Amino acid sequence: MKHFPPSQLIINGDGSAFHLHIRPEHLADKVILVGDQDRVNMVASFFDAGSIECDIQSREFHTITGRYEGKRISCVSTGIGTDNIDIVLNELDALANIDFSTRMEKPEKRSLEIVRIGTCGAMQEDIPLGSFLVSQKSIGFDGVLAFYQGRDEIADLGFEQALVDFIHYPAKAARPYVVAANPALVDKIAQDDMLRGCTIAANGFYGPQGRVLRCDIAVPDINERISAFRYEGQRITNYEMEGSAIAGLSLLMGHRAMTVCCVIAQRKAEAANTDYKPRIKELVRTVLERI
Repeated sequence: MKHFPPSQLIINGDGSAFHLHIRPEHLADKVILVGDQDRVNMVASFFDAGSIECDIQSREFHTITGRYEGKRISCVSTGIGTDNIDIVLNELDALANIDFSTRMEKPEKRSLEIVRIGTCGAMQEDIPLGSFLVSQKSIGFDGVLAFYQGRDEIADLGFEQALVDFIHYPAKAARPYVVAANPALVDKIAQDDMLRGCTIAANGFYGPQGRVLRCDIAVPDINERISAFRYEGQRITNYEMEGSAIAGLSLLMGHRAMTVCCVIAQRKAEAANTDYKPRIKELVRTVLERI
């Protein structure tokens, strides 16, 4: 078993993970990830009365563990972007699979069930605002997975190459990676009333998602190309900003993960809904019932 020195695994004086500030006993097997730290309170508002075990915040990382209809669940906010996901997934895995007292890897591995609930922008005309859309595959424009061994073994390399060729992907940008969500978890959450698709996790909100303000972008028609792309009957359905690193790192670590988003922008119709919180609340309740 591996040993992890203090420079590799930083443990706070109270025995908690460095960034998340939660201790191993605070982590449930079922984990809901949200971007917005305030949304953790909204998720926890559905928890059973008197079931809250911990409510801890450090920077943008807010964690509440409690129970929903008896199911023990941790809700953790990640902030925006896959760089934060690298922190959150590694610390969740460490909390689950490293003994913090000995700094040794545990012989028996614990597999977490991780569902990200977020918002996204649709890239196809037939996906309406307010839809719930599950990412069966996530496409990372962020480059995070390239820093880990096993990247190619878990990725759909054919999909990657076809996408790079078709959309004229910027040569100096990190190569996209394509990874699948856990299929059993997708079926469990999506059932027959949510849309399913392939989602780009962009490493920014403006230029990396084809938005143009004062700075022109490298590939002006990239979103038209993304919308038109097809690979073995699959199409790209939406943009968000975290799902690829969640899917990829979870696969490497042995966890089951997926992302489901509420569509709040329709990129083809150039429309957006800023009054989306009631739909997010409905999505949260649905995920809590199904997780």
